Amino acid sequence: MSSYDLIVIGAGPGGYVCAIRAAQLGQKVAVVEGRATLGGTCLNVGCIPSKALLHASHMYHEAGHNFEKMGLMGEVPSVDWTVTQSYKAETVETNTKGIEFLFKKNKIDWIKGWGQIEAPGKVKVGDTTYDAKNIVIATGSEPTPLKGVEVDNAGAVIVDSTGALVLPKVPASMVVIGAGVIGLELGSVYARLGAKVTVIEYLDAITPGMDAEIQKQLQKTLTKQGLDFVLGAAVQSATAKNGKATVTYKLRKDDSEHSVEAEVVLLATGRRPYLDGLGLDKVGVALTDRGQVAVDKHWATNVPGIYALGDAVPGPMLAHKAEDEGMAVAEVIAGKAGHVNYDVIPGVIYTTPEVASVGLTEAAAKETGRKVKVGKFPFLGNARAKAMFQGDGFVKIVADAETDRVLGAHIIGPSAGEMIHEICVAMEFGASAEDIALTCHAHPTTSEAVREAALALGDGAIHV
Repeated sequence: MSSYDLIVIGAGPGGYVCAIRAAQLGQKVAVVEGRATLGGTCLNVGCIPSKALLHASHMYHEAGHNFEKMGLMGEVPSVDWTVTQSYKAETVETNTKGIEFLFKKNKIDWIKGWGQIEAPGKVKVGDTTYDAKNIVIATGSEPTPLKGVEVDNAGAVIVDSTGALVLPKVPASMVVIGAGVIGLELGSVYARLGAKVTVIEYLDAITPGMDAEIQKQLQKTLTKQGLDFVLGAAVQSATAKNGKATVTYKLRKDDSEHSVEAEVVLLATGRRPYLDGLGLDKVGVALTDRGQVAVDKHWATNVPGIYALGDAVPGPMLAHKAEDEGMAVAEVIAGKAGHVNYDVIPGVIYTTPEVASVGLTEAAAKETGRKVKVGKFPFLGNARAKAMFQGDGFVKIVADAETDRVLGAHIIGPSAGEMIHEICVAMEFGASAEDIALTCHAHPTTSEAVREAALALGDGAIHV
């Protein structure tokens, strides 16, 4: 029987980062993973392949809409979907092979198969049971089902996010159920490639939880790109027949019933922890009311020696949140002080324009009872953004009116996902808006818009 200091169940971003960090700290580590490749949902059927398709579809859109404006003449390229899928697969393979290399480099054993916790300190994979001083549950999440909508990825008519990545062709029409990150990203991919996309959302605004001004601007921009939105609508059913689907929904405002047909329906109503087959009930690991693994502030479950992280536990279902927790858990197990600042975890939507946020929204900041001030700067005032035909959008910084301390930031515009980290670092150091405003930013860059928004919190922005 093999024995380890730590066995991690799941090789997604949280699991593999936890394993690598634990190995760096001198632990003997194994990772249990049943997929044929490492990297979990994120690298295999989530973050990475979707970003490959987003990049490819953006390049195609640029060729068809902006190349001529720059004097780049010629025929607009056509889409060879088979080659696009190959490019996506190669991107995935490069990244998953990279994790294999890191495992070998850090002397981490990959136990291939699906793990079950037999008892504290014992993990069974196949017919073999392994001993471990500590166990970490990092099993990630799966798409949340919706009553009346039966996903059949093999049929390629009613699909979830996994199925949407491998459609046999670009559909002429698509209905997306859910206006969250996954639905908008994949919906925008197919809209750019020529599909007529309709997004149906139960709530009255897209991207639930985001800043209200960001929601409005993103919907406006995506509408200009060809996406249609039906908000405040409760989907009743989605049925497939003869290679097409019909989605029926009711408008919440008047309970009227409507339907829409499409070649493909994408169910994108969120995700839930994936805990099937782990045997948690057998060993007595407690769950929350929402089916997540209950953990304390050190990510420990109620069973000694068993920890959990990432999508399996409460908090935003983000790969980078899982990575942070993976490092922290490894350090806690090694006797160090693992830490995650949940107030400074950025979120990004990789549409065009990108959307990024961190910290409190304006509404949430006001709900705390403090006095709040807001600084905004439009990308129409940014030279670099205009040169790239991406002047839509803005930077918005929320600060405490009395202390000038930055409480949050919200960006919709070019490279928003990169620019948000300046605010993250500022918030980690307890910076004021003035600190950002007094920091020299290279010209011409889109990041200058962040400085201008910070200036707007003081005497005023310069270029507006």
